[in-house]
Amino acid sequence: MTPRFAFIGLLASDMAASLAFYRRLGLDIPAEADTQPHVEAALPGGPLLVWDTEEVVRSFSPGWQAPPEGSGRTGLAFACDDPAGVDKVYADLTGAGYTGHLAPFDAAWGQRYATVLDADGNHVDLLAVLPGASA
Repeated sequence: MTPRFAFIGLLASDMAASLAFYRRLGLDIPAEADTQPHVEAALPGGPLLVWDTEEVVRSFSPGWQAPPEGSGRTGLAFACDDPAGVDKVYADLTGAGYTGHLAPFDAAWGQRYATVLDADGNHVDLLAVLPGASA
């Protein structure tokens, strides 16, 4: 049996702040999830995006310590409909107070690209194929 991709897991030091970021990217996460220690959101195509609080991780790994803020090791990418969408979403997120890591730019690999840090310092890439570039 071959393993199948099941979920992307994120560590949340502040669940409500983390979920607020992903709601701004269009994920449908109920407000009552803000107070839960474990949250799951179905993504298009079936995989899950899963959040756990630091306390949940410590519950099964007592000696575990959270990495310092801003050193998130999980990266996610959200595709925008067009290059202008990258700029718009980047402006929306940074305007809402999230940290921009890479301002939108036309990447050599044929995408409009940007990176924002979520509430826990995880890198979230925004991308769209540039006109004339192959997908």
